[in-house]
Amino acid sequence: MSRYVPPQHGAWAFLGLPLVLGALVSPPSWALLPLAVAWVVAYPWSYAALGLVRARHKRRFVRPLVVWSAALVPAVVLLLVLRPWLIWWSPLFVAGFGVNLWYASRNDERALLNDLVFALECAAIVIVTWGVCVGSATASPPSLADASAQVWLATLVCALVLTGSTLHVKSLIRERRDPRYALASRVFAVACLVASPLLALAWGVPGGWSFVVVFAALAVRAFRVVPGTARPGVLGMIELGGFVLAVVATAIAA
Repeated sequence: MSRYVPPQHGAWAFLGLPLVLGALVSPPSWALLPLAVAWVVAYPWSYAALGLVRARHKRRFVRPLVVWSAALVPAVVLLLVLRPWLIWWSPLFVAGFGVNLWYASRNDERALLNDLVFALECAAIVIVTWGVCVGSATASPPSLADASAQVWLATLVCALVLTGSTLHVKSLIRERRDPRYALASRVFAVACLVASPLLALAWGVPGGWSFVVVFAALAVRAFRVVPGTARPGVLGMIELGGFVLAVVATAIAA
């Protein structure tokens, strides 16, 4: 089964958060359905594709790549029919995948930079979601200048939450013996908390104050969970709780 489903279970929450945040700050659109399918399926597809690059026994990833391609290609084609202009936005994600390929070729996919690129790619989906919702079936993309402040702030919230989660999880599992990661996680969490009142004011009060609660909770978790004391399952549930808080805060503020 691991050939078909990536073992990094927390990545699914990374995929879902920007879609939900983007939907909360955008008008409803049926075009979100193929976007969601393409975005989510692209993850196991990329896992299989990268497996062909990094794995010693490459043949085990051929069938998963074919299976996930059969699901991905129709969703992408439908999405491009509904929103042809997305072709102009695709280089951003192609470049990100290029970074992933480079690290896969070095068998170093867990590198911090590679994980941060993935987090930023996920955050960019907030803007893509907005574009898909407000755009039309033309070759001209919606102007980013037309995106509301809330769309950009939701993108920022997503980027901060995912970056903080990346640093925190690394400090507790893979890099638990390197105190620099724990320090970076806590400094980042405190910096987000300090900046959160500005985020709240930029969003608009009183709704924007809900983000202060989110980053306060994330700062507490950065200090309360000590490296080496959290099991991966428990840690995953804590991180998922932080993502849910971010969704609730955005729903309240919006």
